[in-house]
Amino acid sequence: MILTTTPNIENFQIVDYLGIVTGTAYNSSYSYKGTTMSFKDMFNTSKYYENYEAGVESLKEVAFQKLKENATKLGANAVVGIQLDIEPVANSSTLLVSITGTAVKVK
Repeated sequence: MILTTTPNIENFQIVDYLGIVTGTAYNSSYSYKGTTMSFKDMFNTSKYYENYEAGVESLKEVAFQKLKENATKLGANAVVGIQLDIEPVANSSTLLVSITGTAVKVK
């Protein structure tokens, strides 16, 4: 499946617009692969940012997989105009990753 932030795909023709699709994922920003950061590690700057980055990347991958699944259900072979949004959930350490795009058929 082709995924792009642009409204079209070079050397491909969009033959059908199938609708807007999304993929979302959320989890604690201090959690990665089921393990949480210790209180001590939260004050170790390099370890904190390393775990935070790994957690965000993991959430993005889950959200992209859900986006592709939703596009496939519509019969799409590409998603164009993708926008990625990463938001903290108020008063918590949880992050929400939301990806939106237009499912299309290309040839």
